[in-house]
Amino acid sequence: MELAGGMIMHVITNYAANAGAETMLSRLLRATDDRGFVVSLIDVSDRNRLLAGDGVQVEQLGIRSPGRAVTAVVDLAQLIARENPRAILCWMYHAMVAGTLAQRLSRKSVPVFWNVRQSGEDLAALSASTRVALAISRRLSHLPAGIIYNSSRSLDLHRRLGFCHRNVEVIPNGFDAVADPPPISRTRQVLGIAARFHPQKDYETFFQAAALLSARRPDVRFTAVGAGLHQDNAVVREMLVASGLPAASIKLQGEMDDMDAFYRSIDVLVLSSRTEGFPNVVAEAMSYGKPVVTTDVGDAAAIVGETGVVVRPGDAQALAAGMSRMLDLTSADYAALSRAARQRIGEHFSLTQVAGRYHRFLECSQAAAQGAPTSRVFG
Repeated sequence: MELAGGMIMHVITNYAANAGAETMLSRLLRATDDRGFVVSLIDVSDRNRLLAGDGVQVEQLGIRSPGRAVTAVVDLAQLIARENPRAILCWMYHAMVAGTLAQRLSRKSVPVFWNVRQSGEDLAALSASTRVALAISRRLSHLPAGIIYNSSRSLDLHRRLGFCHRNVEVIPNGFDAVADPPPISRTRQVLGIAARFHPQKDYETFFQAAALLSARRPDVRFTAVGAGLHQDNAVVREMLVASGLPAASIKLQGEMDDMDAFYRSIDVLVLSSRTEGFPNVVAEAMSYGKPVVTTDVGDAAAIVGETGVVVRPGDAQALAAGMSRMLDLTSADYAALSRAARQRIGEHFSLTQVAGRYHRFLECSQAAAQGAPTSRVFG
């Protein structure tokens, strides 16, 4: 993505991760033909380097300790001075802090923008390091030229947390259309969940809900993919035993690169999270024509609309009832929901639309820098 003849420098916390922010950054870079530059505070994976595209330069600062974090900000300042980007877009709290401080050290008059990806719904689920970065971000929130939030819920909650800025916009994640969508079929009765094993994702509630459903419908099968979701994880095994879910009813697949195969293998996607911003997996599953049962976190309900089921977070009974409701659909009703889910993503969350909105926000913010910025929130 280029702006007025200049390159955008993207600063992200960890471009080795395989999560929503990293995936959206890769998609955004792919959506334009312009040269990009990505700086990862921690590391870079071969997968993300490949997804970003050949024309994108990627640097990693290798932060592994608090001491290195200090020197990495200096290194980032030197990169900014050397590359002289037209703008800097910082993804997530740690990168927002580092990018803002580094820009000031660089003495370059390049505008810094923030891209907030967390919702702020469940601060207890955040790591200590992330809570510190959030606290610092709150104090620095008046400094960037503008802030992008990936969900309306995130904007509202961060304002309550004390984020202070008038030039803001809500831009959801964007998705490519599935070129060869799977045929609409519900013969396997497989419910899938895709999320790393982390307290924010609340697998404990998912396993409990799956056990409740399995007791009534022993023919139903579950599949779980994400970092940490494997039999070697003792905590996962303990949760499964405590839930009472039969081991034969669930397949733990760990982290998967081939998410296409995962979406094609399931009938319904389940999200049990305690907190989200814009959950990519919900929209991705819908783009494959898979209805969703989700907790009411972030903008999940706004993504799903009338094409799925939304329940309270942390309520295993409600989650089990939502999954049961999906499985009780007639073939005709299931097919109608499947078509509606695909259509909703194409109409409201296409990657082309979203990339255009990023470009317009950054461009308009720079043009307005001479005067008073205004608050703009678009759905």
